[in-house]
Amino acid sequence: MDLERAVVPDLVGLTAREAHSRAYHAGVLASGVDPDGPPLVVLDPPSAWVVTAQDPAPGTVVERRTMVVVSFDGDRSVVVRSGGGGMGNPAIDGVAASGIVYRIVEHGPVRSLTEAAAARGVAVPDVVKTIVVRLADDDFRFVLVPGDRVISWPKLRALLGVSRISMPDAATAKQATGYERGTITPFGSTTAWPVVADERVRGREITLGGGAHGVALAVDADAAIAALGATVADVSDPGEA
Repeated sequence: MDLERAVVPDLVGLTAREAHSRAYHAGVLASGVDPDGPPLVVLDPPSAWVVTAQDPAPGTVVERRTMVVVSFDGDRSVVVRSGGGGMGNPAIDGVAASGIVYRIVEHGPVRSLTEAAAARGVAVPDVVKTIVVRLADDDFRFVLVPGDRVISWPKLRALLGVSRISMPDAATAKQATGYERGTITPFGSTTAWPVVADERVRGREITLGGGAHGVALAVDADAAIAALGATVADVSDPGEA
């Protein structure tokens, strides 16, 4: 098979989770979208969605990145997109290039972590914040912290062996990462700054910023930590969402 082509797998009759897994093993990945309305958080809960039809049909040989529309009961649908291009979003390009399994979750505007959790269909701790911190004028770190916790500055300074850490302003953070506040993720950053992950992030699926407002990346935390080469340590304290 030409590496630039893919065979559409048979997804009819599978739950959303099973379809996602089969699509992944066939070299494609799932992206949630409602073609006729505002974006939906799809695949949540995965067991409630059973594929009833798909286009193109199973066995069709397509160019990579061809959109395969998968329909569920009623009028719900998702688009299954070949792994690879992120349609201009460096965060999606970055997570695809890492080789880990991911889902793209799209939702409307949110004003708090609680609203973000509800929109993404996860608990508040699983809305993992990517916080950019500055050690020096041109030396930054990404710190991954569960949504219900905050950075412990004494713990982080001790881990990094420095006496001072600061928070850059929004313009500086964008210059350092390529992302606006509220969209930041280590994946696809303009500079691959080292990553520190709070130890409480491990062992479950989490959501990270997706490089654009209203977009999140759902990933296995342990796989993401490995792909990013993150240092895992206790660097947080309890906090309000």
